[in-house]
Amino acid sequence: MASYQKYKTKNGEKWLFKLYTHIDPKTGRKRSTTRRGFKTKKEAQYHARKLENELEVGNQSDSTITFSEFCEQWFHLYQEEKALKPKTINKRYFEVTTLLKHLRDIKLVDVTLDIYLEVLRKLQQKYSDTTVRGFHTTAKMIFKKAMQLEKINKDPTKYSYIPIRKNQVSIEESDNNIPKFMEKEELATFLQYSKSHGMYLDFGIFLTLAYTGLRIGELCALKESDLKEEDGYFLDINKTCYNTSNSIDYLLVKPKTKASNRAIDIDPNVATVLKSIIQENQELRKRYPNKFHNKHFIFTNRHKYLGYPLYPTVIRFRLKRLLKIANLNQSFTLHSFRHTHTSLLAEAEVSLESIMERLGHSSDLITRQIYLHKTKAIRKHDAEKFRMLMDGVVDF
Repeated sequence: MASYQKYKTKNGEKWLFKLYTHIDPKTGRKRSTTRRGFKTKKEAQYHARKLENELEVGNQSDSTITFSEFCEQWFHLYQEEKALKPKTINKRYFEVTTLLKHLRDIKLVDVTLDIYLEVLRKLQQKYSDTTVRGFHTTAKMIFKKAMQLEKINKDPTKYSYIPIRKNQVSIEESDNNIPKFMEKEELATFLQYSKSHGMYLDFGIFLTLAYTGLRIGELCALKESDLKEEDGYFLDINKTCYNTSNSIDYLLVKPKTKASNRAIDIDPNVATVLKSIIQENQELRKRYPNKFHNKHFIFTNRHKYLGYPLYPTVIRFRLKRLLKIANLNQSFTLHSFRHTHTSLLAEAEVSLESIMERLGHSSDLITRQIYLHKTKAIRKHDAEKFRMLMDGVVDF
């Protein structure tokens, strides 16, 4: 470990550091080196860390490898070692590419805690905390692998943290952190417009999303065999659909988490709508046997690519169209239906544990946020119950 000292010169004060480099095999004593002439202590710390890494790594080829060069190696190893979904690969690629904008040509051994924290601060100026946490996770994996491969002996992310934003308010103090969802009246309006002004399948798509809380990839992956009848109707959720480059090409992969493999009981009215769509698909399959992509998807293209599953970009476009027609909040997204489903279950006084199981959440953070942020209907109901309880207690 280096020690630092301020000293005076003719031109003002400077800083030096003293670093023990090795033990003399003849005398058994520690040998040190001293470097002088630094304007600030921070500058002295940077150069001490740089020298320390160079000495500890020892291998000249490793000590000169840049962050960019190692990232290329890491990304290849990362894909080899893990069974990754395309969406995860794309996410990591985006995070690595963004980190490279700040660390590209810096030698891996020269990345200090101070340098890394400054990168996180710069990222916070452009991205949300959730996105910054993704960058942070990827950076930690990169430097952990560098340690395993003995490219560095000290991990600059080990004692790092995501800086707290100035004037940041906790989740409980700010409604801005609550994910967007529709109130019951807004949902009713939207579904009515999707039925009266929607394109083909619009009503079935958005009704299913609102009444099940499915992720959009899970909805696109639904097949006819996933609609089951046994003491009522339920959907068997066991896969998700991933579209490459928003094209007609698709991959069916495992759901997001283990908890995402689940059965969702559905309203008989929703089942009736889905069975009607399935019937229409079967008729098209008979009419165009050589053109229909016969994989038994429920929500399918009905134009050029008959039978292929619809993909999220098309459904997002349809959502924006209907929100505009219905004069509803344009910031609602496809995921808002999942949050809306959570809020309505909370209004129906369904337990948090049951909601998590229904949504297939492995983490309850978002669910809990919505669950605790009661809808307007619940808040009014609670206030009315309190008013009735206290009626006549106090003479106003």
